[in-house]
Parts: sequence; C-alpha cells; structure tokens
Amino acid sequence: MATFAKPENALKRAEELINVGQKQAALQALHDLITSKRYRAWQKTLEKIMFKYVELCVDMRRGRYAKDGLIQYRIVCQQVNVSSLEEVIKHFMQLSTERAEQARSQSQALEDALDVEDLEADKRPEDLMLSYVSGEKGKDRSDRELVTPWFKFLWETYRTVLEILRNNSKLEALYAMTAHRAFQFCKQYKRTTEFRRLCEIIRNHLANLNKYRDQRDRPDLTAPESLQLYLDTRVEQLKIATDLELWQEAFRSVEDIHGLMSMIKKSPKPSLMVIYHAKLTEIFWVSESYLYHAYAWLRLFTLQKSYNKNLSQKDLQLIASSVLLAALAEVPYDRNFGASHLELENQKERNLRMASLINFTLDPKRESRELLSRSSLLTELVSKSVMTCVPQEVKDLYNLLEHEFLPLDLASKVQPLLTKISKLGGKLSSASSVPEVQLAQYIPALEKLTTLRVLQQVSQVYQSMKIEKLSKMIPFFDFSVVEKILVDAVKYNFVAMKVDHLKGAVLFGNVDIESDKLCDHLTILADSLNKARNLIYPPVKKQAKLGENFRGLAEIVDKEHKRLLARKSIIEKRKEEHERHMLELEREEEYRRLELQKRTEQAEQQRLASEYSRREEQRIRREIEEREHQEAQALLQETQKGARRRGKKPLLEGDKVTKQTVIEMARNEQLKERQEMEKKLQKLAKTMDYMERAKREEEAPLIDQAYQQRLVEEKVLHEHEQLKEIELSRQHHAGDLQEKNRLSRMLDNKAIFQDRIVSCREAEYNRLKKEREDRINQLVAMRKREREIKRKLLFYIKSEEERLTKLREEEEARKHEEEERRKKEEAERKAKLDAIAERQRQRERELEEKERLRRESLLVRTAEPPSRPADAVSGLRPSEPIAAASSAGKYVPKFRQRADSLQAAPPEPDRWGRQDDRLPQSSDRWRSDDRRPSYGGGGSKFPSSSSSWSSSRPRG
Repeated sequence: MATFAKPENALKRAEELINVGQKQAALQALHDLITSKRYRAWQKTLEKIMFKYVELCVDMRRGRYAKDGLIQYRIVCQQVNVSSLEEVIKHFMQLSTERAEQARSQSQALEDALDVEDLEADKRPEDLMLSYVSGEKGKDRSDRELVTPWFKFLWETYRTVLEILRNNSKLEALYAMTAHRAFQFCKQYKRTTEFRRLCEIIRNHLANLNKYRDQRDRPDLTAPESLQLYLDTRVEQLKIATDLELWQEAFRSVEDIHGLMSMIKKSPKPSLMVIYHAKLTEIFWVSESYLYHAYAWLRLFTLQKSYNKNLSQKDLQLIASSVLLAALAEVPYDRNFGASHLELENQKERNLRMASLINFTLDPKRESRELLSRSSLLTELVSKSVMTCVPQEVKDLYNLLEHEFLPLDLASKVQPLLTKISKLGGKLSSASSVPEVQLAQYIPALEKLTTLRVLQQVSQVYQSMKIEKLSKMIPFFDFSVVEKILVDAVKYNFVAMKVDHLKGAVLFGNVDIESDKLCDHLTILADSLNKARNLIYPPVKKQAKLGENFRGLAEIVDKEHKRLLARKSIIEKRKEEHERHMLELEREEEYRRLELQKRTEQAEQQRLASEYSRREEQRIRREIEEREHQEAQALLQETQKGARRRGKKPLLEGDKVTKQTVIEMARNEQLKERQEMEKKLQKLAKTMDYMERAKREEEAPLIDQAYQQRLVEEKVLHEHEQLKEIELSRQHHAGDLQEKNRLSRMLDNKAIFQDRIVSCREAEYNRLKKEREDRINQLVAMRKREREIKRKLLFYIKSEEERLTKLREEEEARKHEEEERRKKEEAERKAKLDAIAERQRQRERELEEKERLRRESLLVRTAEPPSRPADAVSGLRPSEPIAAASSAGKYVPKFRQRADSLQAAPPEPDRWGRQDDRLPQSSDRWRSDDRRPSYGGGGSKFPSSSSSWSSSRPRG
C-alpha cells in the first residue's frame, strides 16, 4: 500500500500510471488513498481525486471499487460539504449512462444484445460451453458481449447510488432522482426482473427507516417535503409497473402509496390522487375485480369534478359513463352464497383492505357485503348525481337492465345500445392522468349481465322453454356459453332452473314445495282468498270459547316453543362446533403445507447456494488459470521481442511453455541485462572521469586570466563612481547653505508663533486637567455616598435577619418548651391514671377475696343446725377481726360493716309472732346476703353493688 505525503501526489502518480497504460495500478493507488484513515478531512483535492477515481472505475467496470470509494467519501464529506458528494455521484451516473449509450449505439441488434433475463446472474454453463466450443462467434453473441456488460454495470451503478443515499437526509432529492432514472432504465429496456428487484430495494429502505429511528442523518418521514419526495417516487414506480404490465408489483406500489399517505396529516395533492385512482382502475380491471374497479372510477370521477377546472363536458360524460358501466359490469348476485365462515371472514377483511385503498370508510362491525356491494354502489351513483352526467344511450341501458321487465325483448333492445356505446370513447383533453377512455371494454360484461337479466325475468314468467327459442332470445352467445353463465347463476342462487338436453328444454323454478318463490306465491294466494271470504261472509262477533275448548293449549304452545328454541340452540352449537372443527383442520392443513413449502424452499435454497458456490469456485479457478496463461503469453512475447531486438533467437515456443518457465527465463535474462548494464556504466563512468579531469586542467589558466582582467575593470569602475558621488555631495551642500540663509530671516516670527501656540495649548491643558479633577472628585464623593448607603443597607438587612433569626429561635424554643411541658404533663397524668387503675384493681382483688371468704363462711354456717347456742358466738366471730381492723385504723368497706352488723343483730319476730328460720339459697347469686334488707337500718334497702361502687370510687 503506497503512502503519500499529500493527496496531490497520489493524483499525479495516478495520472502517470494512466499515461503508461497501468490503469489497475492507478485505481489501486487512488483506492488506497481514499480508504486510508489519514485523509479524513475534506479538501478540494479529494473531490478531484474522486472524479478521477470514478472515471477509472467506469472505464474498467469496477463497481465494487466504486461503491467502496463512494462510501468512504460519504464519511469524509457528510458533515462538511455534502454537495461535493452529490457532484461526484452525478458525475459517476453520467459516465455510466454515457458508456452504456455508447455501447448501445455500437451494437446493431439491441434486442438480441439485451436478451438476458437477469443482469445480475452469472453466465450459464451451456453459454460458457458454447463460447469455448464454437470457433467463430456469431453477431448476436458479439453484440451481447459488447452491450450486456455495460448495462450490467449501469444497473449496478443505480443500486450502488441508492444504497449510499438511503439514509442521507441531505440528499433526498438525489435519491429520488436516481430512483426515477432507474425506473426509466427498466421501462426503456423492458427489464422486468430488475424492476421487481428495484421495487423491493426501495421498499426495504423505507422499512428500515421506520424500523431504526435512531440512526444519524436519517430522513425525517414526518417532514412534508420528505414524504412528498417518497410519494412522487412511489407514483413513478406505479406508472412504470402498469406500463410494464407487472400487476402484482403495481398493487404492492399502491399499498406503499397508501401507507405513505396515511402518514401525512393533510390530504395529498389532487393531481397525485387522480393518478393513484387511475392506476387503481387499471389494476382492478385486469384482476377482474369489477366492483372495486367501479369504486375506483367513482373516486376518480369525484376528484376530477371537484378539482379539475378545465374539465370539458365531453370528458365528464366519458368518465361518468365509465363509472356507471363499471358498476353494471359487476354480476348482480352475491358470490359469497354458501361460503364457509372462514371464507366470509377473509372476504370481509379483503373488503376492508380494498376500501381503505380506495379511500372509502367502512364500519368493521357491520357486514361489509352490505356496504361495499353493487346495490349500494348504484344507490351512491344516483345520490351523487352521476346519472345526470352520462349520455342518453348509457341511461337507457341502465334503465333497461335495472328497472324494466321485458323478458322477451330485453336482448333485442339492449343490443343496438351496446353497439352505440362501443363506439364511444377516446382521448381526454383535459385530464392528463387519464389519457384515454374506451367504453368498448365493458361490452362483454354488459352482454353477460343482459343474459342474466333475461334468464331471471323469463324464470319468473315461464315454467319451461325450448332451448332454440331461448338461444334466439340471447343473440350474444352460443347456448354453451349461456349454459356456463346459467351454472354460475344457479350456483349462487340467482335463478332456479334446469336444462334437459333429452327434451331440448329449459325448466324454470323449483318444484319443491318448500322453495321460497312457491312458498311466497302460496302465502299471497292464501291471504287474498281470506280477504275475499271475509268480504263475502263477514265474520260474526261471538264470545271466544277457545279457552274452554283448549284449556291446555297455552301450556302446549309454551312447551313446543321451548323445545324449538332448545333445538335451535343445539343446531347452532353443532354448526359452530363443526365450523370450528373445519377451521382447525384447515389451519392444520395450511400449517403443514407451509411447513412443507418452507422445508422445500430451504432445501432448494441450500442446493442453489451450493451450486452457486461450486460454480463460483470453478469460475474463479478458471479465471486464475486464464490469467496465468495470459500473463505467461505476455511475458513470453516481451521476452521474444527483447531477444529479437538484441539479435538473439528465442529459445522457447509459446504453446509449450508455462508461466513458471517463462518467469525463470525472464529472470535470467533480466539478470544478464543488469550485469551487462553495470559493466557499461562502470566503463562510461571511467571515461567521464578522464574527460572531466582533462577539461579542468585545460580551463584552470584561462579562469585565472579572466579573473585578473575582471579585477582591473572593477577598480576603474569603482574610482569613477566615487568621483561622481563626491561631486554630487558638494552640490547638495551648496544648496542646503543657500536654503538656510533664505529662511534665517523668519526665525523671530517662528519663535513668537511657537510661544503663542504653546501658551494656548498649556491653558487648554490646565482647563481640561481641572475639569477632569472636578469630575474625579464628584465621582469619588458619589461612590463614597453609594458605599455608605450600601453599607448602611447591608447593616440594616443583617440586623433584620439577626432579629428575625432570634425571634424564630425564641419561638422554636418556646414551642419546644411547651412541647416538653405538655409531654411531661401527659406523662404525669398517664402515671396518675395508671396508679389509680392499679389501686382500683388492687381493691377489686381484695373485694373478691373477701367475698370468697364470706361465701365460704356462709356455706359452713348453713351446714350447722340453727338452734345451737354456739351459732351466735360463731356468728359474732367474723365481726371481731373487722372491729379490730377498724380500731387499728385499717379500711373496712361499708357493705362489710353492714353485713357484720346484720350478723350481730338477732332476728326480729314477724307480725304473726314467729321468727323466719329460712336461710338464703347459696346457689342463687342474685339472692345472696348482699340483696337482703337490713333490719337495723330503719327499713331501707342497700344493694351490695352500689355499696361496692361507692367504696371503690376515689375520694377527692
């Protein structure tokens, strides 16, 4: 890899190599310079180098080198001077196009020269075998070898430029221009394979832009300008696809355009929408989707009528006629009759998709067949006043086919109208996007519609008809074609009829009693007969006795109704299960089919890849051998030429040598030539040394003589110049003295003027100095006052802040003290409450213990007989410790004191003169001693619970 101090040196070196015919070395030198990391700063010289580089790449058809160089140059000038990259790319495409056109002009048979399916594919094995076996190449093959490589290189150029510019927001216009050029290339030379590949490349570029949004310098798809460029590119793609009749690619382009239009907040340009819908009409017509074709024509009619101010009445009639005839071209029956649930769902999704492409809004929750159908379209045509714009012949045809009932004369009346309509049409002068309208293309569909209407109307009138008569009524087709139309109509439940070839007749209607039409006729007949009978024999109003005759009728009807509802639900569930089962089977079958297809495709791809790698290895090996053979022949020829020039006879023949032999021989010859050249140079150096020494010995005295002569001449010249200078100085001195004497008389005036000027300037200086000092003093005083004011203000602010801080601290201290005091009081109160509660619990425990002791004493006392004298003594014993306790100063509850007093007092006799010997029951807690009355208390009763509560309350 060669290194250069400056880029200019590399350019000079490349030009030198080009001049000697070594273009490959020049290209390699420039490639090394461009790909080097040393030259990453853009400069004008790099642009010149790139121009020369792309010229070499085009001359040698090195697309890979061109791509690498352009990518590196994009990195260099992306942020500095992107217009330089644009100029280089334009120059590259211009050179490629010129060379391709030049090769095309040299070829005399372009159609044969470009008879290649794929410009990117390598040569086939049979072509290589033919090129090696055949001795003479034909003219077609020579043209192909001349033209096809250049067109391959031009195609590779377009791909390279699109790949380089795909993520560059600053060169979007150049990207769009390159895409347009590539489209025109495909259109001009009918390159369908390359066009498909180009569409896929552009589609992938847009998908990557939407997928990777964090890339640097990527185009902003939200900008209106960028989206408009992408839309223009897709519209051009759609035009070329329809011109090349690539309808699948055209439909994909339509989907791309619709996706881009959905990203635009405002509606696109009307001219673009007109082109979009015009191409949609062609696509739907080719795909035989006459309903969508009619809707597209309706949108086109609306756009032309709304936005095209130059639209003439004749052009408007032609477009309106196309809309109406396209709507009539759709068959009048539903093709989804008898379809499965999966097919209906697919059709619904397809309708929604097509409606979005045609810019019709549908409700996905409703049945799309009702919204996007032939009947709704005809209704919309009437509501949008399309019928007022069509010619009279089209109106008459519409009325005959849709509103008239003429089973015998319909075809005869329609035929002359179709003849007139077929002659209508032509170019549109005011609608450039719709260049031509031909109404004759709708004639076959209208003839089919007429046939269906005749069959429908005849089936409503006749039960049977001879085939000959029916054929005469339909003059458009043979009966075999009519029979095919009839089969489709019967299949989709449009008419009900049978063809009996044995009898030569057509049977209309269905003989089944449950057929819809016969059922309707019988119902109408029954209703009419009932009305007539009621008119003849009016019914007598009597009291209904239905309930008496049929008492269980309501119950039977209810049961029957429930049974029918259950049967209906069971049938629906079975149908749903069957459909679900069939759907699962279809999904499994589809999954298996896709898996098999995927495995087959993978195996095929692996086989193709291995075959391609094997061919590539063979091709590389063959090229290496050919290159070695060519190099050996070239070396041999050079060796033979050198031997002939030196008068030697060549020792080897060209067909019997190898590259290694020629290289060895050339190396030996070069060694011999180098040795001979060294001997010649030594001899020549010795000769030159002798000549130089002799020359210097002869010229030494001559040089000395010339030197002495020059010294004499320079001495004379010096003396002459010195005398001249002295004379000139004397003249200047005399003039200066004369000037001094002339100006000496003005010396006094000069002194006076100088004193006056000095005094004025001194006075001015003193005045300015005084003013400056006064101004400085004022500034000093003012700044002193400002400092004093500022100092006082700062002191006041600081004092105020200190005061506020002190107040804040005092407030916080006060709050803290209050909080501490509150917490302390709360703790003291809680401690008091705890102490009180503890004392109360202690008292309750004591009361419980005393109560237990009392009950035990009572139980013991009740166990003894009452007449014993010891009872009084034992009854007084419990009071002794109580009295002792009270005398000792201990606390004794009141109820204890009362109980003791009651025990101590003898019982009083009652009013009957007897005492109550009965004792209270110990088992009853409510009838204990606590609730008995005190006989010594003046007749009042004190329950023990109140006494205990009063004794347990704290005393204040």
